[in-house]
Amino acid sequence: MTRLSRSTRRLTVAQALVAFLAHQYTERDGRQQRLVAACWGIFGHGNVAGIGQALLETGDELPYLQGRNEQAMVHAAVGYARHRDRLSAHAVTTSIGPGATNLVTGAALATINRVPVLLLPGDTFATRPADPVLQQLEHPGAGDVSVNDCLRPVSRYFDRIVRPEALIPAALAAMRVLADPVETGAVTLALPQDVQAEAYDWPEEFFADRVWHVRRPAPDPAELAAAARAVRAARRPLLIAGGGVHHSEAEDALRAFADATGIPVASTQAGKGSLRHDHPSDVGGIGHTGTAVADALARAADLVIGVGTRYSDFTTASATLFAAPDVRFVNLNIAPHDAHKLAGLPLVADARSGLEALTEAVAGHRVPDAYASAYTAGKAEWETTVARAYAPDDGRGDGARPTQAQVLGALDSVVGDEDVIVNAAGSLPGDLHKLWRTRSRRQYHLEYGYSCMGYEIPGAIGVALAAPGLPVWALVGDGTYLMMPTELVTAVQEGIPVKVILVQNHGYASIGGLSEAVGGERFGTAYRFRAPDGTYTGAPLPVDLAANAASLGMSVLRARTAHELRAALAEARAADRPTCVYVETETADTVSGAPPAQAWWDVPVAETATRPAAVSAREEYDRNAAARRRYL
Repeated sequence: MTRLSRSTRRLTVAQALVAFLAHQYTERDGRQQRLVAACWGIFGHGNVAGIGQALLETGDELPYLQGRNEQAMVHAAVGYARHRDRLSAHAVTTSIGPGATNLVTGAALATINRVPVLLLPGDTFATRPADPVLQQLEHPGAGDVSVNDCLRPVSRYFDRIVRPEALIPAALAAMRVLADPVETGAVTLALPQDVQAEAYDWPEEFFADRVWHVRRPAPDPAELAAAARAVRAARRPLLIAGGGVHHSEAEDALRAFADATGIPVASTQAGKGSLRHDHPSDVGGIGHTGTAVADALARAADLVIGVGTRYSDFTTASATLFAAPDVRFVNLNIAPHDAHKLAGLPLVADARSGLEALTEAVAGHRVPDAYASAYTAGKAEWETTVARAYAPDDGRGDGARPTQAQVLGALDSVVGDEDVIVNAAGSLPGDLHKLWRTRSRRQYHLEYGYSCMGYEIPGAIGVALAAPGLPVWALVGDGTYLMMPTELVTAVQEGIPVKVILVQNHGYASIGGLSEAVGGERFGTAYRFRAPDGTYTGAPLPVDLAANAASLGMSVLRARTAHELRAALAEARAADRPTCVYVETETADTVSGAPPAQAWWDVPVAETATRPAAVSAREEYDRNAAARRRYL
């Protein structure tokens, strides 16, 4: 019997992985692009001689990006992948030990937001020539456990490559998950440092171009018919647009559905921008940080059509928002897990395919004229609220520090349709969700699935890499800035002209307000000196964050008033290098200038307390909690 010869290539495991990644592609709607377009890395003894050497040897075949913090590298990768509609991603390589565990927060953020990122942490020796090695976790009851196992619960796929030949099925499985719109998230291939450097004869077909087709599944006919009947029967329907609308590039299909039916469209943080702010059917954000008009519609809705949303507690106001006794749900989602939430009628499909099919199925149906007139009036009234919050002249005098809402108003006055606004945590997401006038499908880039402080600057860098030439703004509070300013150095090094708006309000404004609402009396939320009574209620700390940004290589513009701010933002937008606009706003223990929350959010309050603030907060909590319901 004659054996067929197979062509092989002798490479190390790391070299083979890098070569493999350079030949992986996604395809959707006939458009093809690299699945893994670049690799971020910080090198140490777990990857310097493996993945590091392989990246050096391969050159531009898989471009390398230098980061300063492992968590930040994952954030940058997420920003890139999200802006590329999850069709192209970045890899991140780290050393063993703390380099690997620093990935955990970023991995959780990617998986919760369902955005692809490939993690390649170094691992301890598979052959165990010395035990323990530097940075190895010794587990007395399990010799095969390493710190990389921390990544298992926050990864959609995890494998440890303890032999060279195991890389082939693991790498293929990793690509499948990265490219799957239902399964995607963080994917981890843990790479023992000795295995990375081990040579093997790899079959040439492992390095052939592979194209991973990204599906657009159409809805089941029976589910579509049931959804169409529900839409036709509804008198007060409301559509909630989630992040799946953007991931699917379904904005045109959503606009066609809204135009045809007149159904109002509210949006989650991830879905904002699914319709332009000035579209007649757009009623703004939904839920705890939503608009008054959207939340009023939600309370009265007899049908809620969720498209690409996972119904987080901010969206549902902790299960208190959809209050009509007869309310029903239709859930259009590519993930069956989400399509069945709230006991809704599932419509399992790609958002674009599903909206197109539903539009055709309800052809000729429109909401009652009185309903359209009512939400149109509510939309106009809310726009007046936005204009009032944005106005630079609010009676406090020309020399007054701007409110946070006025900062957004100043930015609103200088951006164009192509600008991208990046934010994640603190009080800014609530103000943005309520107030921002989104002009294009990818302008509003809020990471609120994990609401992770530190995402903004690296996330903005990722967006800028995904869309070179677009003005990209990172909106950062002082609390977030102090957690992760490191990637400003990366922006300077790479000449990435991100624009950072650094808002100094001397503390955790968002948590300060929440603390006050739940009887915590803003304890531990201000950046101030200790007072004689031991609390942090003294003078604000004399930190100069603008000087810090300048020391990292940024061009820095300081603005004292709302009028100065507009001029500084216009200058920053025109800049061709990384630029920071520093503005000191109202302090963290004053209001942001935005309207208050339009719906409740469940944060449990102490059931027993002696301080009056907590006792009063518990009474208010019990009143709100009584409105919670389960949809069965």
